[in-house]
Amino acid sequence: MLLWQVGGEVFSVARARLRPAIAAAPAPRPAPAASAPQRPVDDSPFVVKSILKIDGPIKYGQFYWDESKGAPGPTVITVDLAARTLSVFRGGHEIGATAILKGYGEKPTPLGIFPIMEKDADHVSNIYEAPMPYMLRMTNDGVSIHGANVRKGYATNGCVGVPEEFAKKLFAVTKVGDRIIVTDGKRIGVGDPIVVADPAPKS
Repeated sequence: MLLWQVGGEVFSVARARLRPAIAAAPAPRPAPAASAPQRPVDDSPFVVKSILKIDGPIKYGQFYWDESKGAPGPTVITVDLAARTLSVFRGGHEIGATAILKGYGEKPTPLGIFPIMEKDADHVSNIYEAPMPYMLRMTNDGVSIHGANVRKGYATNGCVGVPEEFAKKLFAVTKVGDRIIVTDGKRIGVGDPIVVADPAPKS
């Protein structure tokens, strides 16, 4: 969707070692003592089983993709607007992560749990007449995840913009009905639930 520059604001995208979670998730717990036993990981496909090994922040335009641990299972996308990152989980394993563009001002990116309503690899916005490659529609009014030129100081009109090559990979592993969870600073780690409620269509 149409990109615009955020006046003078340049962001550095911090990559936390914890991942976005839904708003109902509990606050992060303190790290256990070295002698404490590790918490067992639930077998549910909606519990985090592993995260990608990424050292340092993800730069704008950069992404990571590794399906080696992504066993067959439900795909869930998490977006953390505060960290400006998106993660892809399949069967509980993180298989992709990237920096994003988001909406600001009068066109913020909405928070909540959204099902993918529509997929279109060659979509063009009928409002802005702008290309939205590998579009995954989240809302009835057109908010979507789609390929974009992810650069510092730029934003979208409410959508989640990701690098186009990443968008192509994301498009290939998702289907209509898969869940997108958008939060603003919530985090999860290995053993935590990714989803605690079924999505309801948002407008």
